[in-house]
Amino acid sequence: MLEEQVKVALDNVRPSLQADGGDVEFVSVDNDGVVSVKLTGACGSCPMSQMTLKMGIENYLRKEVPQVSSVIGV
Repeated sequence: MLEEQVKVALDNVRPSLQADGGDVEFVSVDNDGVVSVKLTGACGSCPMSQMTLKMGIENYLRKEVPQVSSVIGV
């Protein structure tokens, strides 16, 4: 159930990333609520990708899915 909630939330974030030529792929979520994602496209090589990951994706996921403790890029 947690995985599905995270995937739905990522689908809500995806259009903003795609507007800038990037995207995000769900990789996994562990029992501690750590979500692993892969930034692709323009986001994969952008120098601001860590800020996008933490300030954008992580903040949104934590708000939408309270069980999420953090988001990491792989």
